[in-house]
Parts: sequence; C-alpha cells; structure tokens
Amino acid sequence: MGRSGPKPLLEKLLISDIASEGKAIARQDGMVVFVTQCVPGDVVDVQIIRKRKRFMEGYPVKFHTYSENRSEPFCRHFGICGGCKWQHLPYSDQLLFKQRQVNDALLRIGKVPASVVLPILASEKQVAYRNKLEFTFSDNRWLTTEEINSNDRNIERRGLGFHIPGKFDKVLNIEECYLQPEPSNQIREFVRKFAFENNLEFFNLINHNGLLRNLIIRNNLAGEVMVIVSFHRNEPELINQLLKAIEMQFPQVVSLMYVINPKANDTINDLEVELFAGADHIVETMEDLSFRISPKSFFQTNSEQAYRLYSVVRDFAELTGTETVYDLYTGTGTIALFLARSCTRVVGLEYVNEAVVDAIKNAEINKIGNAEFFSGDIRELLNNRFVSEHGHPDIIITDPPRTGMHADVVDAILEILPSRIVYVSCNPATQARDIEMLSSRYEVVKSQPVDMFPFTHHVENVALLNLVDNGS
Repeated sequence: MGRSGPKPLLEKLLISDIASEGKAIARQDGMVVFVTQCVPGDVVDVQIIRKRKRFMEGYPVKFHTYSENRSEPFCRHFGICGGCKWQHLPYSDQLLFKQRQVNDALLRIGKVPASVVLPILASEKQVAYRNKLEFTFSDNRWLTTEEINSNDRNIERRGLGFHIPGKFDKVLNIEECYLQPEPSNQIREFVRKFAFENNLEFFNLINHNGLLRNLIIRNNLAGEVMVIVSFHRNEPELINQLLKAIEMQFPQVVSLMYVINPKANDTINDLEVELFAGADHIVETMEDLSFRISPKSFFQTNSEQAYRLYSVVRDFAELTGTETVYDLYTGTGTIALFLARSCTRVVGLEYVNEAVVDAIKNAEINKIGNAEFFSGDIRELLNNRFVSEHGHPDIIITDPPRTGMHADVVDAILEILPSRIVYVSCNPATQARDIEMLSSRYEVVKSQPVDMFPFTHHVENVALLNLVDNGS
C-alpha cells in the first residue's frame, strides 16, 4: 500500500455548526469537515490532517473572520491542553449545543421526541467546579511553539501537568488551571518547585523510570483537601522528605497519602495506598447525608451539580415510601443512599468491589439500614434468582459508564419489568441506544439534561421511562 499524498489546505471555510463531540463543522464540496477551536460564524483556512471517504478533519491555520459569537479564552493553555475545549464559546451557546446533543441523540437513535426533553440545568460555577484533578510528572515535557522557536538550549524539560491529547508520552506543564479551587494550583506549584530544588527525578513516560509519577488532588465543598502522590519506586527518605514538606505547607490537606506504582500504567485501583498523615478519606455532605471519599472512590467530580443531578433522580423516581429500588452501577452508593430514606428498600449493584466497600461504609455512617450492596458483573448478578432473593424492584435506577448498559442487562430489565426506570447517562448516544432496546415495553416520559462539565461538550442526561401496558 502506497503512502497517502500531502493533505490539502482548505481556504476560507465557513464554520456552520458544532458536532456532537464538540468539534466545529464546515463543508467542502459536499463533504463534512471537522475543525478544532472554531465556532459557528468563523471563516478560516483549515489544514487537513485526516481524510476519509465521507469526512475530513483538520485545524485552523488562519482566521479571516471571527464569529460574533466567539468568546476570548481565559486560560493561557487553551488550544494545547486537552481540557476546557469550549472556552471560545459563550456559556449560553454551550448550553444550547448540549441541549441539542441530547435532543438529537434521543430522537435519531431512541425515537424519542424533543418535546419530552426539559431545558438543561446550567452549572452555577463555570470554573473551579471540579473536586478531583490528576497531574502527571514528565522529564521530557511538551514544548510550546514559542519555546521551540526560542532556540533556548537550557530550557527546563521537566514538567508537571496534563497529557497532550493523543500523545501518551507528552505532558503539558500547567502553570495555572481554572478547573479546581485553591489550594490546587498552589499545591501543584509547590510540589514542582520542591522537586526542582531537591533534584527529585521526574518520570520518563517512554522508558518508565524516575521517582515522581503522579499527583492527585481531591477536595470537598468544605475546603478540605486530599493529596495522593504516586511514586514509581520506593525511596523512603525522599518520599518522607516531600510529603513532610506538603504537610507543613498546607494545613488544608487533611488526608495525605502515597502509593508505589511500578507498573506500565498510571491507575492505582489495584495498588495499596499508604496513609502518611491525617485521615484515609475526606467526607462530602449533601443535605443531611455524608459520603466517604477514599483515594480510589468514584465520586461525581462536580459536587454541586451532582446534588442537582441526584435531586432530579429522586424527583423522577416519585417515591412514596413503599417501593423496592434497585440501583445499578451504584458506585459508592451515592444515589442509592440519597433515595433510601424515601423508599422501603434499596439494593445497589456495582462491579468494583472497593466501591461497594465504600458504599457499605457510607450506609453505616449515615445510619441507613435499608440499603444493601452487592459487587460483581451486573450482567451476571441481575437475574430472576437475585430478584427472588432480594425482592422485585418497583423502580430501577441505572447509571452505567459511557458505553451504556450491556445488552444482557437490558434483557434482564425486560424480564424483570419494574414499573419505572430512571436512566442516568453521561453519553446521550448510548443512552438513546439502550432506550430504543427498551422501547418494546417502556416509553420515555421526560428527560432532564444536566451540565456537569462547563467548557466541554460533555453532558449528563436523566430519562424517566414508564412501563407500557401492551396487552401481553
């Protein structure tokens, strides 16, 4: 197979729309062109980097006209960092596109009319809304165009920040991030400076050597902070030196932990996390409920919007106090426990055992005795035998990963036939696919989009499905 030829430069394309995954759309000779960092109304020259039979992808190299709807990005890392890709879009426009993304997916895939979709719930905070960030150390960081053009032979190559999209071995050094409240930036900058001053080795992402690997910062709405430092190898003296410095500098850090990760990947879910100082968890509060967050716990990363999301779920469930509720993909039991006091019984199912351990602890903390949690593959757990042992669900809550529910889980729900399903999704397309598979017995009564992640194309959606009596 021969090499493909040089990719074309398309001149003066009018950006006409936004695609479902957040890229802008133009058209050339009847072909769709996906373009980054543009908004409808821009007129740009586009360098094509990928060409397929039905579409092309590229990036802007020259703006002839800027759209009147364009906003000035507020972050110095915009366009290079992989986060906050919609900073050039006014927030009101972001909400419109997210609303349309939900409407289009439900109508096109799930055959659900837009009339059942309620107006999207905006996030009151558009910056500093995240409660978790993970930074990566690199001894060979990504250099900006300005740094490359400077011809500075002594430029600092070590960095601490985020991976460049599509480049696992390159990390952009982050100087300021607007996603998480302080002291997040202060902690990251302190750790980097301390590492420089004490010659601590930064990780090499290709050769897999070095000492400092990852820095994870978590916080709650009360301002308490958890810090987890991931080291590639166990160097007790150096580890103690860094962690002691963090402890002395930041009294807000109420949980300081570390992990030794000699693996090829960054995940710590299968590793032992060691406590250095403080507690081994932090606690988030919603209404009168307290949720324990440990280093490996999943918790919605926008705490304030998570509360609004769970409130929508509770409203949609229409609990009277007599129901048995199943919560599929329950995680650490946040939704299950949020509903428990409004029903007779709630049963949570989750495939990550550590999350179930946290869910059980959360139930104990909140003195909730009518919640049970089970770990295992949900497609294997959810069957007639399980239902006979734990009670037939009147309502099923499901909050699956982005890939949606496995077909076997959908089939199990159609066998069990609860009267209502409340489906929470971070991917309207896979949610709509599952809704279509359920449509033989269920209809969507209403749907509520919730913006959890401002300045990104991501959107959560909650759909209420009622059982339809089809005479069978």
